[in-house]
Amino acid sequence: MEAKEEALNCAAYAANKKAEELSLLEVKQVSSLTDYLLICNGRSDRQVQAIAEEIKVQMKKDHGIAPLAVEGMDDGRWVLLDYGSVMVHVFQEPVRRFYDLDGLWAEAPQVDIPGEYLGLTGGAGIE
Repeated sequence: MEAKEEALNCAAYAANKKAEELSLLEVKQVSSLTDYLLICNGRSDRQVQAIAEEIKVQMKKDHGIAPLAVEGMDDGRWVLLDYGSVMVHVFQEPVRRFYDLDGLWAEAPQVDIPGEYLGLTGGAGIE
């Protein structure tokens, strides 16, 4: 699976759990760390954990892809799922504002997330 498709599927699974303010950044031209950053937030520690768990479980179930590392799941304030070419950051809103990854990576191009990935046309992701 291409990195962009992997990132879009992560976005779809986050949207399944009502993640807010989804932002997909293509950082491969400005960083050697990863190709894409998906940043989103939940309203509580439980929702942050549920969003991260949904991404982790569905990526494994639907695509056979497990994260290389998971950080922050116990606290639920900021969960990082590292898929190598895609890094997913799920925040509580105040924590997202404090660390401002969106501002830190402002020079990276924003990737549009098509409606079918966000459930706007009834799809829950692309298999």
